[in-house]
Amino acid sequence: MKGTSIKSSTLDLMRKYDFKTAKKFGQNFLTDETILKTIIDCSELSKNDCVLEIGPGMGIMTQILCEKAGRVLAVEIDRKLISILRVSLFGYENVEIINDDILKLDLKKVLEEKFGDTPVKIVANLPYYITTPIIMKLLEEDINLKSITVMVQKEVGERICASPGGKDYGALTVAVQYRCIPRQILIVPPESFIPQPEVESMVVRLDSRDKPPVILKDEKLYFRVVKASFGQRRKTLLNALSAGNMGKTKEELKEILLRNGIDEKRRGETLSLEEFAKIANDLNS
Repeated sequence: MKGTSIKSSTLDLMRKYDFKTAKKFGQNFLTDETILKTIIDCSELSKNDCVLEIGPGMGIMTQILCEKAGRVLAVEIDRKLISILRVSLFGYENVEIINDDILKLDLKKVLEEKFGDTPVKIVANLPYYITTPIIMKLLEEDINLKSITVMVQKEVGERICASPGGKDYGALTVAVQYRCIPRQILIVPPESFIPQPEVESMVVRLDSRDKPPVILKDEKLYFRVVKASFGQRRKTLLNALSAGNMGKTKEELKEILLRNGIDEKRRGETLSLEEFAKIANDLNS
């Protein structure tokens, strides 16, 4: 399948069904065969795998997922695309389409019903306006996750894979890297989509960790510390934590930072996952 054939088949389906992309759903259909192949290859699928695709669109990538994986669950929010998907996926018996909002779905329950205790691989071209909420949902819902291979806005991909100290490093970075090992796969130009987005995109793969990289007494407290530390990026760490309702006086927080060898004048974006863990665990003692 060549890039032009994907593009022309997408346009043909759009014309046939008089389908117009909806801005409210952030619809940008990938039409570059090389990039599509890279996403599939990077997902490392076998017939033993169960795949969740979020936003299958016209079903072009879904067809390949069906050929490579054992079972595929495609969740599409746009009701107008369901009839198109039923046509483009006709004959594939290992796929199920759900017309629903991924953010409102009880994902743990649905995946257990469809896939049992088989770990799930997530492959998707995510709508950019809700990329972060989707990724956070996938990480927080205690699903049996193997890996996530997704197309995201380049800026989000850079944030996910960032190291401490840079402008891209933030609460999303810490949340993702606590649960997964991320890596950038490739940059994707706007002309690879119909319609073209205004920004560059990036394919990233997140591999679920067997165990977290830090030992925590209280995971929720850890993420409260992270959130407070990034809440006002211009503030020093001490001032940011003081404003974050940690249940300690400024002096007590100063003592905690001192005890753990962390300079109170540093800013949240310079702290490693281990340093956030030290603060959270000390707060809990």
